[in-house]
Amino acid sequence: MGVDQYTSTHIFEPLDDGGRIELQRDDADTAGTRQIREHMRQIAASFGAGDFRLPGFVHDRAVPGTGVMAAHRSEITYLVEDLPRGSALRLRAQSPEVVRAIHDFLAFQRQEHHAAAHHGG
Repeated sequence: MGVDQYTSTHIFEPLDDGGRIELQRDDADTAGTRQIREHMRQIAASFGAGDFRLPGFVHDRAVPGTGVMAAHRSEITYLVEDLPRGSALRLRAQSPEVVRAIHDFLAFQRQEHHAAAHHGG
């Protein structure tokens, strides 16, 4: 990703229709903010194509939820939103099975990154 994850804040938030991944620099950092925004756009494009290799590579194992998310990629929408010091990726689906897979994916990411489920904890 090119940005120090220890000086950035991750949030992996489950929502009724999917979830939201937020990553922002802790302090003002124009270059870091730009890198985060590019990273989120790349993730949205990869996930939208059913390509979940990056999370598996980063965590060196199969990531829960990604099999279902890849198989049902056409049922998930990905929307990137720029934030003041980074970006957020919104994942939406209608199928309960796909929403559960998104939640499993987010829970794994939250645990691995020692991150919050929403702002404040």
